[in-house]
Formats: sequence, C-alpha cells, structure tokens
Amino acid sequence: MSSPIPAIRKVGIVGAGQMGNGIAHVFALNGYDVVLNDIAQSKLDSAMATIRDNLGRQIRKEMITEAESEATLARIRPATALDAFDDVDLVVEAAAEQEELKKSIFAALLTVVPDHAILTSNTSSISITRLASSTDRPEKFMGLHFMNPVPVMRLVELVRGIATDEATYKTMNSVVESLGKVTASAEDFPAFIVNRVLVPMINEAVYTLYEGVGTVQSIDKAMKLGANHPMGPLELADFIGLDTCLAIMNVLHDGLADTKYRPCPLLVKYVEAGWLGRKTGRGFYDYRGDEPVPTR
Repeated sequence: MSSPIPAIRKVGIVGAGQMGNGIAHVFALNGYDVVLNDIAQSKLDSAMATIRDNLGRQIRKEMITEAESEATLARIRPATALDAFDDVDLVVEAAAEQEELKKSIFAALLTVVPDHAILTSNTSSISITRLASSTDRPEKFMGLHFMNPVPVMRLVELVRGIATDEATYKTMNSVVESLGKVTASAEDFPAFIVNRVLVPMINEAVYTLYEGVGTVQSIDKAMKLGANHPMGPLELADFIGLDTCLAIMNVLHDGLADTKYRPCPLLVKYVEAGWLGRKTGRGFYDYRGDEPVPTR
C-alpha cells in the first residue's frame, strides 16, 4: 500500500453511509489515521461491518493480506461527536446531497478543526464555490468527488472553487494519488463531469420507460449489449439511489435553466413513493426476493 502525504496524516470523514465508509476504507488502507463520524452509533457500527466485509473480499482476491486488513481497521476511529476532529489535517464531508445540511456541517466543523486543515466535500453536484464561501477558508476548500463503490472505482474528480488556491489543489492531487487512484480535474459547474454526462443519460432512460419505448429489462439489456455498459442505466440508478439521481437532476435543471435537464415525472414518482433503489429494497427493480424483479 501507499504512504500518506506528510502534511496530511489524519483525515476526518463526516457521514458513515455508502460513500463515507468507502472513503474511510481507502484512506485507512493507505496508511492514514481516520476519524469516521456519524450522528448515529448504529450507522457507525454498520459502516465498520461493511469495511470489514470489503477488506475480507480484498483478502480473498489476494489484493491485501490479513495483517493489512487488521492494520486498516485499527486506523479507523468511529465517533458520534465532531470534537474528535480537533487534530485532523483534512476533512472529507460525505453527508447527504443537501446543500443546507452540508453548510451546517461545515459551520459546526469550523468550531473544532485546526486552522491548517483542508476542507473538502464529496458532493456529486453542488457548487463548491457556494459551500466554500460559507466557511472561513475558501482557499483551503475543494471538491473531492469519489466514485461508488469507493474501494473499487479508480477515479476521483478534483473540483476547484473560484477561491481554491494552487497549494490546496496540488496537495489534494497528491493525496488522491497516494490512495492509488486517478484524478480528473473539473471546473465548478453543476454536476461537474461524470454526473453532468451520466445522470441525464439515466434520466433519459427513465423517460424511455415512461413513454413506453421499452421495458425496464429491455432498456437495461439494450445499453449493456448495445453500448457495452457493465450495468444498465435503470439498474445503475437503483445502485446510486433514485433520490440522489433526482437531486443531481434538480441541481442541473436549477443551475443551468435548460429544459433538457427536466427530471422525468416517473423518477419523481418513484422517489415520492420511497422506492429509492437497492437501499430501500425497491426501485426500478424489486430486491426483496432471491433475484431482482422489474417493478414496471
């Protein structure tokens, strides 16, 4: 495994969900001390169990050793209070995709973290410039957008806000490389690069379903076999979370004021029903049985 960047030894991660636990996994595996925060102890317990399972998968694939797995787990400190961030060098915020929630988290962090700490957000679509402007260090703030699942996906989008300084950018580029991942620099426009292209494609697949052009199965099969995608767009939407897909489409629609980014009414309906994909057991597929079954 890689060695930590000397200036960044300890990392605080806010949010122990799907993204947060993956980010904690890769930082700890590569030698960084990690504080993993969530308001619920149950979320932290679940996150640690997920990290342990994913490390076990890496052992079975002979990607890491048992000793490396144990060392990784030992470097992660779960914490329900942000007070544990009083000596971190870097913060990665990985809370839900809601701008006001993220701003409130950074406001709380500013009362705790040291002056030298770099602040980053794993947001998939929200303006880095706006988030940074709500803090006391916009020059030390940037977007650090990991892909899901974090331990597997190699790309990290680096997003500079208008005030992000060159030293912060270079440091975070080096940090990402120390994790064995590859960076892509994106400008601070709605949804950056990956989701600017990906989520409208998913939305168009939902429109294709909504208009009766194809069934769930035929749409996913067409894109897997016709475009060589590893996962169909509706299956992928369920994996990402339909609420997250809708949030990104709304950011695109609001931020760019272009009707081509209008969320499909069917996507809105699924979210209103609480059918958010894999995490709730139902989305475009029903996951409650032995095999996923299309819900339309």
